[in-house]
Amino acid sequence: MVINRKYLALIILIFFSSLLWPQENKQITRKKSELSDIKDEITSLEKEIKLKNSKEKESYNVLDNYNKQSYLLHKLINNLKNEEQEKEKEIEKTSTEIKTLQRDIKKLKENYSKYVVAIYKRGKPDELASVLDADSFEQALLRYKYLEKFSESRQNDLRRLKDKTEKLITAEKILEKEKEEKLALTNSKLSEEKNLNVKKVERRKILKTIRHDKAALKSELLAKKSAETRIQNLISKLVEEEKRRREEAERLARAKASGKTRDKLLASKTNGALPKLNNEGSFDVNLSTKGFTSFSDLKGKLHWPVERGRIYRKFGENTNQRLQTITLNYGIDIKTTSDADVKAVAEGVVSAIDWLPGYGSVVIITHKGDYRTVFSHLSNIFVKEGDKVKTGTIIGRVGESLEGNILHFEIWNSRNKQNPENWLARR
Repeated sequence: MVINRKYLALIILIFFSSLLWPQENKQITRKKSELSDIKDEITSLEKEIKLKNSKEKESYNVLDNYNKQSYLLHKLINNLKNEEQEKEKEIEKTSTEIKTLQRDIKKLKENYSKYVVAIYKRGKPDELASVLDADSFEQALLRYKYLEKFSESRQNDLRRLKDKTEKLITAEKILEKEKEEKLALTNSKLSEEKNLNVKKVERRKILKTIRHDKAALKSELLAKKSAETRIQNLISKLVEEEKRRREEAERLARAKASGKTRDKLLASKTNGALPKLNNEGSFDVNLSTKGFTSFSDLKGKLHWPVERGRIYRKFGENTNQRLQTITLNYGIDIKTTSDADVKAVAEGVVSAIDWLPGYGSVVIITHKGDYRTVFSHLSNIFVKEGDKVKTGTIIGRVGESLEGNILHFEIWNSRNKQNPENWLARR
């Protein structure tokens, strides 16, 4: 049985669309679920504060609660901003498609109008006369075939005109829906930004009240100790991920050399279940440092993470004079100005973003040679996991703790913590 090409193309389109639509729906569902989870966590934290009495509300735990709410609200706003930008791209794409369709329709109408005018002036009999008036049979046959093709062409123009008109109507409806969705995202973002500003005011009130409270300082100190352990665990996980990635790259290289396909190799490794891939054929969050400059070569001349600031707490053991305690610092604490920009000290890839009690918002960047830099006490974060950053890229802003505007900064080589003072350029 012979299948018309048009219907074959339609079948192929439907087939591939059936593969893409479930993936797109899953992505939309995942995004909605993530936003819903963030909102639920913020609501839970708000309820937790409401249950406390007036005295309990003036404590480090409540300050930490507000810190986490601020982190979650920033995350929620950034997600909404990203969705808003994606929606804007969709609107631009649909608008371009509409303009193209409108140009095509205009051209088809003009062509068909010329044909109708020609028919009106000469009429159909002229076409038959031109065949009968031919000097020979061959010429008559050629004229007939030409007229037949010309008629087919006009019919095709009519079909194309109808098809493009239907597509235009559909595209205009899609555009209208996309604009409505973008407006909803914008309104949601503005609402969350308003909510964030309210939280900032409430947080500053608590901070001002307990800034000189020894119990609060002790609570923050204990939280920082716990945070250091969790950062160490995060680093270990990233080291393992980097090791796994390198082993997989080597396996793929060997498979390529032996003629095996990538999918067969990964399927054998995962018992037939392939890892989730993005459109470029790589993993969703690509932590590869391929193409980056050497981080180890920057020792002694590394850019500072903030423009201005002094080292407030050094690497290693530190004595807290007020509490008369000795603490171990895995990095350095830099005292700086309010809302100072925090910058990447070298090119790398954002490999983890988290919130930790005591350290607040944390960003970890992976660099060439299994090096990683850690930034914490951030009031806002402008990057997302998987982002490639250059030296000087603004990744966030310094937040305010009980001790002031402090940026906590660490450098790791694999699982070994480094003294940042040995790396940073002299000022």
